[in-house]
Order: sequence, then C-alpha cells, then structure tokens
Amino acid sequence: MTTPPALLIAGHSTRDEGGAEALRALVRVLAARHPEVPVAGGFFGTPDSPLPLGDAVDELAGRGASRLAVVPLLLAPAGAAGETLPAALARAAERHPGLGYTCAAELGPHPRLLEVLERRLDEALGGGARRPEDRARTTVLLVGRGTSDPYANAEVVRAARLLWEGRGFAGVETAFLTQAAPDVPAGLDRCTALAAAATSAGAPGRIVVLPYFFFPGGLLDRLRMQTEGWAAVHPRTQVLGAGVLGTPAEVAEVVMERYRETVAGGVPDGSRAAAGDARDTGGVPGQASAGDRDGHAGAR
Repeated sequence: MTTPPALLIAGHSTRDEGGAEALRALVRVLAARHPEVPVAGGFFGTPDSPLPLGDAVDELAGRGASRLAVVPLLLAPAGAAGETLPAALARAAERHPGLGYTCAAELGPHPRLLEVLERRLDEALGGGARRPEDRARTTVLLVGRGTSDPYANAEVVRAARLLWEGRGFAGVETAFLTQAAPDVPAGLDRCTALAAAATSAGAPGRIVVLPYFFFPGGLLDRLRMQTEGWAAVHPRTQVLGAGVLGTPAEVAEVVMERYRETVAGGVPDGSRAAAGDARDTGGVPGQASAGDRDGHAGAR
C-alpha cells in the first residue's frame, strides 16, 4: 500500500499564541477526519513564531514522511514581504535529505470561505436571519494585509467583488493595513459615501469592517486601533467590527481539497501558487526552485 504524502499546513507571520492555537486546532480536526494522512502545521515569515514551520517539517519527517504536500494557509499570495514560503521550505528540508515537497495554491476567495465571511458579517450585525433592507443599508470594508505585489492585492479586491455579488449589501470596499492603498481610514472614507446613499434610501447606513485574514494578533489589533480612531472622528457613522475567519470546518474542507489537488498533480484554474512568490528571489512560478536541483525539494 502506497503511503500518501504528508500534509503540511503553512501559515504566515503569526507571533500570537491565539493564532498558533487556531492552527493546532485545524491540524487536530484534519488528523481526526483523515487519519490516513500525517498532518502538521506551522508558520513561516517570522523568526519568533510560537509554532515554527521548521518544527512541523521536522515532526513529519520524524514520522517517516518522505513527501510533503504543502498547503499555504493564505488568502492571497504573500508577496515579497519577509521570508517566502519556498525559502522557508528549502531551509527546513536541508535537514532531511531526500524529503520532497510540492506547494498547493493559496486558498483564495474559495466559495466556502466566502460563506464564512458572510457568517462573520451576520455575527457583527447581531446574528440571525438578515432582512434585505438590513443588508441594503450596510457597507462592508474588507481589509487585507497588503503587500508590494499588485497581484496579491488584486486577490483581495476579487474577494470583495465575489462577496458583494448577490448578497444584497450596499457595497463591499477594500483597504489594506500595510504597503498598499487605500489604507483603512481612506477605505472608511470611501464607505461613507455608500453609507450616505443607503441613508437616503431609508434607515441610517452603517459600515462593517471585515478582516480578511485567518488569525487574531498584531494585524487585528492594528485594524481595531485604526477603526476606532476613525470612528472617534466620525461619531455619526455607525461602524461595527467583524471577527477574523478563524479555522472553522469550512477551512478544513478547503485545505483538504487543496491537498487532494496537489497530490493528484493539479492546481485549480485561475489560482496563483503561493510558491510563485519565489519569483521575488529569482524563481519562476511553475518551475522548480533552486532547492529542486537534486530532485528532492520541488516547489510548484
């Protein structure tokens, strides 16, 4: 019987223990649902994560894994900020001669994740069934991390459009916490115009700030500070904050879908492999990185 590749879940730049525990919970869920697949997870992109990616690679190698299917827990490519996933994997694999790995596409605005975002919005609005008129006066600001890579930022804009389509909100605008425009205050300014239009149609308009990332921590703290600062200057505008995606059952389902696609040798049409960030260090998406020169550490 052929042993399936191990599943390595790669989160990005989290120092927060709450984020680490959320990833541990996701690993536990997948391990319970798919006991035939060895699974572990860790974070790359920061040197002091409580759950390092290298430790997860060591764990899987210690359990006898010779091949890894790496699923980046990313909603968009990580861009050029900090350490890239291919570099982190290459460094970890050096300690385990013969260990091979292949990277899946980032999770992107998958339909199941859009369902979770919609649930987070309903939670911020008070839960329960929302009447059409409630959504018609609600403008959403979807806030991504932001990178220097315009393609990564465009993925956040694409998610905003998909979230808006058919869900009845007055609009879904985008903003970024770092390196890209508009920033959060500018995004809230843009939402104000839509909220004003909703006010003229009946009940007062309102804005929901929706984080487009998985974990709590520094990013969420920064977002809340910027939102609260803007709201203090605009006391007549109702601004609500939604929670992060987290790692609910839908995330586990999408991770396993990406794992199966990767094991089968396919990447979903229209997706950019997260390992494509290797172009920032001289790699080319779709081709082996320097770590593959011995045929062991390919990153797609």
